[in-house]
Amino acid sequence: MERMPLGISRLDRIIGGGAPVGSVVLLAGESGAGAREFCYTSAAMNGLVETDADLFDLYYGDLEPEVTVPDAVHYVSFTDERRAIVDEMEVVMDEDLVGAGMNDVSFVELAEEYFQLTPVPTNWYADGMADITELGTHNERTDVLEALGEYLTDHATGNLVVIDSLTDLLALVDDRLDLSDLIVLLKGLKRASHRWGGVILLLINSDPLEPTDLGRLKEATDGTLLFEWESGGSERSRTLVVEQFRGVLSRLEDENIVRFETEIHDGGFDISNVRKIR
Repeated sequence: MERMPLGISRLDRIIGGGAPVGSVVLLAGESGAGAREFCYTSAAMNGLVETDADLFDLYYGDLEPEVTVPDAVHYVSFTDERRAIVDEMEVVMDEDLVGAGMNDVSFVELAEEYFQLTPVPTNWYADGMADITELGTHNERTDVLEALGEYLTDHATGNLVVIDSLTDLLALVDDRLDLSDLIVLLKGLKRASHRWGGVILLLINSDPLEPTDLGRLKEATDGTLLFEWESGGSERSRTLVVEQFRGVLSRLEDENIVRFETEIHDGGFDISNVRKIR
C-alpha cells in the first residue's frame, strides 16, 4: 500500500511510513492536547523535505522505504492569515524549522467566503486577500463549502492538504450551514481523495461536539486520530489514539498498541511512549 509521510517520524515508522495515499484523516482533539501541533508539524516537516535536507534529517531522520512524499503542501484557513499561523508555529517549534518548512507551503485564506455573509466588517478580513486570487472574485461565489471544494479539486491531487479547521465551519451551523451539508461534503471528499492520491488532514476541536456529531464526522472520513488529555495523580499528559483508519489501525492492532503518549518540543509534535496491551 502506497504511503505518504504524516511528518511525525516515530509515528510514521510504526505505521509503515505514513498514511495510505488517498486518505482523509480527522484530527479531533481536546483543547491543547496536540491536534493543532500535529497539523503544524505535518505541514512544516513535509515542506522541509525539498527545502532543507539537513534540517529535515535533524528533526525527522530517514524516510521509510518506498514512501511517496507530497508534490506540494497546502494549508487552508478560514479565519486566520498566514502570518498569524506562522507566528503561532514559531512559538511551538524551532524558528529555523518553521521558516524553511513553510517557505514553499501554499497558504490559502478562505476568509472572504467565510465572513462575507456575517456582520463582520469587510475591512476586518478583506486586506491581504491576494493569496486567494486564483479562487475567483467575490462576486463569483458566496458559499464557503463550494470555495473549499473547488480549491481541493484544483490542488489536492498528489499533495498534502491541511484544513484548519472544521471547527470554524461548525460555528456556521444553524446560521447559514447545516451539519448535514458538511457531512455530505466530507463523504464526497473521501470518495474523490482516493482518486487524487494525496492526504488531507481535517483539524477539529472535539470539546464543543456532541458524541453523535463527532461520530458522524468520523464515519465520513477514512481515519480518526483522537488527541486527549489523560490525568494521573497531579499531572496531565497528552495522548493519541488511532481509530478506524484503513491500512493503519490493523498495524497497531497487530502490535497490540492501544495508545500513544505524546509530547511537543522544538521539533513539533512527537510520540514519547507507546501503550501496549499487557
